[in-house]
Amino acid sequence: MSGPGAWYFRAMSRSPRPFQWRAADRPANVHAVVERVRTNEVNRVRRFVVAAVAVTLTTVAAPTALAGTPQAHASIKWGPCTAAALVAAGAECGLLDVPMSYADPTGGKIQLAVSRIKHKTPDSRYQGIMLTNPGGPGGSGLTLATVGQRVPNHAGDSYDWIGFDPRGVGDSKPALSCIPDYMDYNRPGYVPVTPALERTWLDRSKSYAQACAKNNPAELLANMKTTDTVQDMDSIRMALGADQLNFYGFSYGTYLGQVYGTLHPHNVRRMVLDSTVDPRNVWYQANLNQDSAFDKNLQVWFGWLAEHDDAYHLGKTEAAVRNVFDAQLRKVSVQPAGGIIGPDELIDIFQQAPYYQLRWLILGDALSKFVNSGDWQTLKKLFDAFDSRGDDNGYAVYLAVQCSDVQWPTNWNQWRVDNWRTWLRAPYFTWQNAWYNAPCVYWPAKASTPVTVDGHGVQSVLMIDETLDAATPYPGSLEVRGRFPGAVLIAEPGGTSHAVSLRGNACVDSRVADYLATGALPARKTGRGADLECQPQPQPVPPVPAPADRVPARTAVVPG
Repeated sequence: MSGPGAWYFRAMSRSPRPFQWRAADRPANVHAVVERVRTNEVNRVRRFVVAAVAVTLTTVAAPTALAGTPQAHASIKWGPCTAAALVAAGAECGLLDVPMSYADPTGGKIQLAVSRIKHKTPDSRYQGIMLTNPGGPGGSGLTLATVGQRVPNHAGDSYDWIGFDPRGVGDSKPALSCIPDYMDYNRPGYVPVTPALERTWLDRSKSYAQACAKNNPAELLANMKTTDTVQDMDSIRMALGADQLNFYGFSYGTYLGQVYGTLHPHNVRRMVLDSTVDPRNVWYQANLNQDSAFDKNLQVWFGWLAEHDDAYHLGKTEAAVRNVFDAQLRKVSVQPAGGIIGPDELIDIFQQAPYYQLRWLILGDALSKFVNSGDWQTLKKLFDAFDSRGDDNGYAVYLAVQCSDVQWPTNWNQWRVDNWRTWLRAPYFTWQNAWYNAPCVYWPAKASTPVTVDGHGVQSVLMIDETLDAATPYPGSLEVRGRFPGAVLIAEPGGTSHAVSLRGNACVDSRVADYLATGALPARKTGRGADLECQPQPQPVPPVPAPADRVPARTAVVPG
């Protein structure tokens, strides 16, 4: 990451950032006020930064044991699945009763939705269960049992692939929900350029936390930590009669793998971690770190659009495309397109570009149509698909986990200083991310302390990461590799995508297949770096515009 001074000047040399006012707040002269606000905020942030007191984050050692381990193992009654992908794959589904609180195993119970695609090889070649998790936290993992079909050379066929919806998620019971339409249209602008906007967002954040307390069991909210899901993973292992489990985790799922390996090292056989969470930064600092990484990757996408100006007609240089994008943000700040696509929606939609190169084509097509022909309807379809309108289950679970894994700052002044300072170098996504997490200021459940991740007891781990991954920045993979002496890291230099193994990169996927088939890992090198490098997938080549009536399903995302 570049030094903060360089980022400050780069941020301030750009076009003014887009803002959105409610009707009561909107001034007559938008450009004059934006310039005044920008100048005032720069000066104010610099004063705050000078006065800020450094905060030293401490970690607490992991407990040696968790109280109240159940004496009898529950079982899963298997039956048919309902999800089309699982039905097509011949999966079976069921529910597993687990303690709501592992400190009180004879108390209240919840149910985990579990899926299984059984091994296709003879029993003599059976290699055990492969538990999976797609990340989030809050991502539904029930259909992830189908991942085994994507492993090359049928190397996944010797495992029982197990998907599950973590506690509170999807088909697990009860499923969390607080305010289903909280992330719908007509939200106030993300960047709090006036006290009224900041107050509005703080009130919204507080109301969401209060609704979570009102609409969900208090005991469940008190037991939504990563350590609770890790104990659920072990309950699934025991219910399936397995001495050990194999694990394939993406994004936040890699943190589940880290904590499971710390608390239950002897129960781990093999583990694949794709796009690894940095355990040093859970969760407040992790979200600040994402902001700069997302902005950087958005610039990479702008450069790609410029290279293909013949297809998109948005500008021939990265700077030109950025100016066009900024102009659209300012335009919809004053008058939302179609009455609904404002700057928040635009930012939410195009954050998919820094996440996944797989979506560059459809996003480039959508932006080109919007800029050149005023087509906002395609943007609406993408927003509806990506953001799961009217369903806040994933968001509620995300907060329930992150807000209780660790105590977030409860003094809003610290958030204000840290986020304005970050906004100076990452103006696109900083305040979006801040307000996404702001209910943690008011969260009703008591926070815990994060486990000190220690992988010395785990014998074998394959790690994968693209070096410009924004959701889980690459230094996290280096840190976890250092904590797991049995781990080997495959890096994809210059890749900007997140959690995309088993999607066609032969160099990566063949190593995954070898590892699952035989346990063979590339040689581990000395020092703090990758053990093997694979080139990322080549950038897509337009024009291959997706039809307007076909939009991708929502992909489970990242911390924050």
